[in-house]
Amino acid sequence: MEIIYSQKRNVTPTKAVEILEKHGTKVSLEEAKLILDFMYKFGKLAIDTELKALEIRFKQNAK
Repeated sequence: MEIIYSQKRNVTPTKAVEILEKHGTKVSLEEAKLILDFMYKFGKLAIDTELKALEIRFKQNAK
């Protein structure tokens, strides 16, 4: 799986490894990259879904 970094990311894979290790979860650098990729994609999906719902509500209230 190819990871595409199309946006600025504030958490580096190294930082993610450190944070997870601090909380008792050991992951490799490659696993951290996959985890971060998933989190950023999931976050974007959640925001897009909420914006779409707000748009629908706005259109319904405008009638």
